[in-house]
Amino acid sequence: MSDQKLAPIIVVKKKAGHGGHHGGAWKVAYADFVTAMMALFIVLWLMNTSQQVKDSIAGYFKDPAGTGRDVGSSQSGSGDTLHLQQDNLEKLKEKLQEIMKETPELAELKDQVQMTVTGEGLRIELLETEKGYFFQSGSARPSSHGEAFLSKLAQEVGKMSNKIVIEGHTDAKPFSNDKTYSNWELSSDRANAARRIMQDNGLKEEQIKQVRGFAAQFLRVEKDPNDASNRRISVIILFKNPPPEAKADDKKAGGHGAAGGGGGHGAAPAAGEKAGEKAADGGHGAPPAAAKEAAKEAPKPSPAKAKGGGH
Repeated sequence: MSDQKLAPIIVVKKKAGHGGHHGGAWKVAYADFVTAMMALFIVLWLMNTSQQVKDSIAGYFKDPAGTGRDVGSSQSGSGDTLHLQQDNLEKLKEKLQEIMKETPELAELKDQVQMTVTGEGLRIELLETEKGYFFQSGSARPSSHGEAFLSKLAQEVGKMSNKIVIEGHTDAKPFSNDKTYSNWELSSDRANAARRIMQDNGLKEEQIKQVRGFAAQFLRVEKDPNDASNRRISVIILFKNPPPEAKADDKKAGGHGAAGGGGGHGAAPAAGEKAGEKAADGGHGAPPAAAKEAAKEAPKPSPAKAKGGGH
């Protein structure tokens, strides 16, 4: 027995393998399925959206980088964007008109508030009467009508991201014999009073591009420089990306360009003003050299350049 060779011991080791259903191939198929479903839902959503949204999305794919807004660029896409901006301002105009009709204290203002979409944006003008409607006669203190409308306007504009310009205008009547306070100061003070009311009621500080006073430089009724409607506050809600050729051509609306600084602190008035013109915040500070140079090419304002009204 000892001479007999022992049979070798064979140990068989089996490696346990994963079943077919535990492989990774199914993940690729599932990812393709989810992608296809997502594409389907996007197509279904687009089929049920308005034409405005479709145009906006199409404009993005035509010009994803937004280079079409740059001056001199040949890229397309910015036209759709501008059209949508104009539509949005038209809707804001209609909404404000509805609010005025539905609010008892604002319903009687319909004849004193005029809204127009211009090359700058939506221009809203608060026209005064002989006795003073939005501001107390001969004062920069707003009336109850003025505060009510400006508060409602600020609540709506505050929901947007557009910047605004606030302007003060007077008629051609001298404010007083006191040379220390003229229509320059009155128009600037009224514009700033409107700014404060709007900021207190929802308008964001960064939305204010400029606050400026023009006295009687841009008369609404040129044939009658002393007409009460020449005394007004103009609030311009600017387009986000206006076209290069956009100009304010509405003389009755005082349609001058919204040039210059922010918040009215040393802000430059529109081109075409006198060098002695005073901007915002009490009218301190003269326009920069750029405005003086532009004044050479700009059309001269109305001959009625007296110190302006403000009663």
